Amino acid sequence: MLKKRIGILTSGGDCPGLNAVIRGVVRAADKLNWEVIGFVDGFEGLLAPGDYRILDRHTTATIMSQGGTILGTTNKGHFVSKVGKGDKTAVAPETVENAREILGKLRVEGLILVGGDGSLTTGLQLFEAGFPIIGVPKTIDNDLEATAMTFGFDSAVACVVDALDRLQTTGSSHKRIMVLEVMGRHAGWIALYGGLAGGANAILLPEIPFTYEKLANYIRQRDRDGYFSSMVVVAEGATTAGGTEVVKAGGNGGEYKLGGIGEIVSHELATRTGKETRHCVLGHLQRGGAPTTLDRLLGTRFGVGAVDLIRQGRFGQMVSYQNYQVLGVPIAEAVNKLKRVTPDNQVVQTARAVDVCFGD
Repeated sequence: MLKKRIGILTSGGDCPGLNAVIRGVVRAADKLNWEVIGFVDGFEGLLAPGDYRILDRHTTATIMSQGGTILGTTNKGHFVSKVGKGDKTAVAPETVENAREILGKLRVEGLILVGGDGSLTTGLQLFEAGFPIIGVPKTIDNDLEATAMTFGFDSAVACVVDALDRLQTTGSSHKRIMVLEVMGRHAGWIALYGGLAGGANAILLPEIPFTYEKLANYIRQRDRDGYFSSMVVVAEGATTAGGTEVVKAGGNGGEYKLGGIGEIVSHELATRTGKETRHCVLGHLQRGGAPTTLDRLLGTRFGVGAVDLIRQGRFGQMVSYQNYQVLGVPIAEAVNKLKRVTPDNQVVQTARAVDVCFGD
């Protein structure tokens, strides 16, 4: 008798914890005597003739500590259904039918897709076309409304904290302002958590517009109080009051690439305060490296939870972390709903209580 067979793919940007999800899926499926197929390079692996590999306990035994994904990933190709902030397009019908044929030939009875909002939007289209889809949310930005936390976020925050620890020593030695630009297009969770945990003096978020003069006044007051070095964390999507995002490059049919706000903030502060100022862009360092303990645990729990949703036949659902439990929520209720930092957020209030400036 043939074993039940399920598939898994990782789509969109990489992040620490993806391999923990893969391992969790394989282990949980093995307990049920199921086979697991891993599709290579995201949804593109579903296209004829099919690019996949068999995953088992042996091939995934030591992958949990590795960053990235052993299956590869992409945010380009035939299945892109999100082309900008809030903008969507349909996956071509011939592409959908091509993938359906491959899944049928391989006897895949459930397909787990691990991805962010764009990938889940694609997954929802496939589910509505009759595919047995289960979603696993992935974004280092932690900005999906339907889950309290996503894996990869804690690792990204740890990277920010490590960078601030290092910048603190050189900034203090030279009495400089040090500006650190971090990821966060539309939501500032990485900047907020990383900045607060790393002892930043000012944190600039996409959700709280700032003014350069208020930020400069804050730095001047620190100088008068005898604190001659200041640490500023700025999310890549942060904007001044009435301003717009700083765009580094066009999206070529996809999302625009943000970047450059850190250099602008550095220049403005140097001009307005007369202090020596340096800036640093963390960029993809936040996506790389081994996952933290928390991301390994959450990734494993998400993988096991996804297999359990298949066991229950609850297709069209996404695993979600709520109140310390991994549950299932409809993908349709999860996509295109960003979780953003609100000015009255308790973490923001905590930061203000310890004299962190938000430039507002």
